[in-house]
Amino acid sequence: MQFLKKDKAGPTTKARGDAGEDEALAYLQAQGLRLLQRNYRTPGRGGGEIDLIMQARDGTVVFVEVRKRSRTDHGGAAASIGPVKQRRILFAAQHYLLRWRQLPPARFDVVTIEAQGLQWLQAAFDGG
Repeated sequence: MQFLKKDKAGPTTKARGDAGEDEALAYLQAQGLRLLQRNYRTPGRGGGEIDLIMQARDGTVVFVEVRKRSRTDHGGAAASIGPVKQRRILFAAQHYLLRWRQLPPARFDVVTIEAQGLQWLQAAFDGG
């Protein structure tokens, strides 16, 4: 009789991140936001990346960073979005908005997913 080896590692970090983004996307859509783009990346090395770009009913473009954490060490999911990460998100947002003829209102939100559940932090940081 042959036994199959079980994968002890479980899902990869990317797979967990993708699942978190799926959960955040479903939640934000249920709140009335419309998906414009997912995983937007600027070209070249050292650029920025935005998990979700959404649009609110009032036309505001919402750049969303999703953070999923199973533990709250080091301040939890929201604390992991420091100044360097914020600058990269801002850079990517500016690059994304270059294609718009007229700049829409915009804001930067964060969705955290931790053991306590999902939390949507609107206008979590300033883009100016």
